[in-house]
Amino acid sequence: MDTLEKDILRGGQFLVKESKCEDVFTPEDFTEEQVMMRDAVREFNDREIVAHRERFEAKDYKLTEEVMKKAGELGFLGVAVPEEYGGLGMGFVSTMITCEYISSGNGSLSTAFGAHTGIGTMPITLYGTEEQKQKYVPKLASGEWMGAYCLTEPGAGSDANSGKTTATLSDDGKSYKINGQKMWISNAGFCNLMIVFARIEDDKNITGFILEYDSTDSNGIVLGEEEHKLGIRASSTRQVFFNDTVVPIENMLSVRGGGFKIAVNALNVGRIKLAAACIDSQRRITEIALKYATERKQFKTSISNFGAIKSKLAEMATNTYAGEAASYRAAKDIEDRINARLANGNSHSEAELKGVEEYAIECSILKVTVSEDVQACADEGIQIFGGMGFSEETPMEAAWRDARISRIYEGTNEINRMLSVGMLIKKAMKGHVDLLGPATAVGEELMGIPSFDTPDYSVLFAEEKEMIANMKKVFLMVAGSAIQKYGPNLEEHQQLLMAAANILNEIYMSESTLLRAEKNAKRFGEDAQDIQIAMAKLYLYNAVEIVIKNGKEGIISFAEGDEQRMMLMGLKRYTKYTNYPNVVALRNKIAEKLSTENKYCF
Repeated sequence: MDTLEKDILRGGQFLVKESKCEDVFTPEDFTEEQVMMRDAVREFNDREIVAHRERFEAKDYKLTEEVMKKAGELGFLGVAVPEEYGGLGMGFVSTMITCEYISSGNGSLSTAFGAHTGIGTMPITLYGTEEQKQKYVPKLASGEWMGAYCLTEPGAGSDANSGKTTATLSDDGKSYKINGQKMWISNAGFCNLMIVFARIEDDKNITGFILEYDSTDSNGIVLGEEEHKLGIRASSTRQVFFNDTVVPIENMLSVRGGGFKIAVNALNVGRIKLAAACIDSQRRITEIALKYATERKQFKTSISNFGAIKSKLAEMATNTYAGEAASYRAAKDIEDRINARLANGNSHSEAELKGVEEYAIECSILKVTVSEDVQACADEGIQIFGGMGFSEETPMEAAWRDARISRIYEGTNEINRMLSVGMLIKKAMKGHVDLLGPATAVGEELMGIPSFDTPDYSVLFAEEKEMIANMKKVFLMVAGSAIQKYGPNLEEHQQLLMAAANILNEIYMSESTLLRAEKNAKRFGEDAQDIQIAMAKLYLYNAVEIVIKNGKEGIISFAEGDEQRMMLMGLKRYTKYTNYPNVVALRNKIAEKLSTENKYCF
């Protein structure tokens, strides 16, 4: 490993190494430049997106294109693009901030933005030749051209490498002819460039191509009608048919057979960016629900005073805070890894690729957790509105519909759950994460006599940190025993993998939340952060309950007799609080702060 990288926590190592709050990045650490970017994007969102909600919901595809062009003029489409190709060349954290705050106004614009800046532009930035970058990236970064990404086919969704679209070399060797069908192609209705994946002859892996598209000269490209979807209604989504479509040989992206690798790495970035895209949406939904609950009177009082409503608002705010904490913790880890590689002489593209790939586990965890949190947030938002929440006159039903797609694209949440555990095991086999040593230690601990000493929990989060350490032991106990039992066949036991992934998710999310609250308590004072401390405790309590359920399910699915009894006893031992938090009091405290401020204020 390069010398500058050795002190940076590697992807997945959060499971076996203790992190200190001083070493994690939080939203409170944004630089002045990042705060300015956040405020500029938020103002753009309010003016150009939120203000035109009805037009987006009425499937105004032209509006989506127009707003994307305006975003390009302001530089928002080129935040991650190096300056030499017309971008702003900002760091990974800044790209996350831009994605977060431009995505919350409307799911249609969020999808168009993600498709263009991520999978539409990034493959060329990271895999293109110098000539390809100079020719195409400046047009994409400025918004002069719009990008699309053609991977999914009717028979190739999660199994992206099984696509049937073909690329056949011409007799003169100067071009390829592409034939096939793609579906669910975002931005298809107004794109100027497509990243297209096709198979050459009987190659094992697909190959990527850069294809220019001009509606006045179809080049054998036929677009299907706009898809009518549950949500993201103004996101142009069409099928694309290729009929002897000619693409010059110099427009092959990367190398022959390199398409699957491009697709996988694009998804890694897309996953963490999707988490970012869901955060401000939760914040906005929480604020809209809060203001409605404050104004809505029943039984001569605001419904925000009712315990049932307080519980919902507190959980919505807490999950938002946790999503922020974990997303920016991972984003800064990625940025630090990229910078370390650049300092060691890596090219921009290699540093970016390896930097993100290192934290692919965290990217999957965030994609799953935050996408499910935003759906739950919107669902509770509808419930707080009651009957009005079901009406198109209020923004809640649109928020719920738009949120639903986030659990499907960038790899379904089921696929991502299995990926996170699978990637962790592969890292262990490569020696990047030591799972064997800690798992063996947990097994020995279970066979030993537990300590009956009274612990000292006088320091902030002392018991909570012990709980997180114990949750890690639960994962090592369950996953370690499962690997021992099934070996390489573990991937066939999908429900067990899902249970293990749920435990892994809660460990990363709850630890990130706790570390953020602890870091802020140390620099701003515990009294000033009492609500954030309450949120960290509430999130952890909920996480422990999820770990108990999934740990038990995992254990009884493969262990029997004495082994099962011992592991179930271990699960109980590792998930038992000495001092249970009063979760009702925590929720009330959080909700009352929200009501006092009448906004999300954390």
